Amino acid sequence: MTESDWQPLRDTGFDDSACLEVGHIVGLFNYLTRLADGFGLKLDLETENAGRERKALLRPQ
Repeated sequence: MTESDWQPLRDTGFDDSACLEVGHIVGLFNYLTRLADGFGLKLDLETENAGRERKALLRPQ
């Protein structure tokens, strides 16, 4: 990434701290996805469908 990649976030009001947090979240997500893939973990059908349909998963009540 370059400085210009961060500009859209800065334009919407993100400061350095918020950009750092975004970077951490994205990095952690990528790490955990690769770790799960490496272990051969599969999503359950409900989670897979929610991702495909871009729907939020609700917590069990």
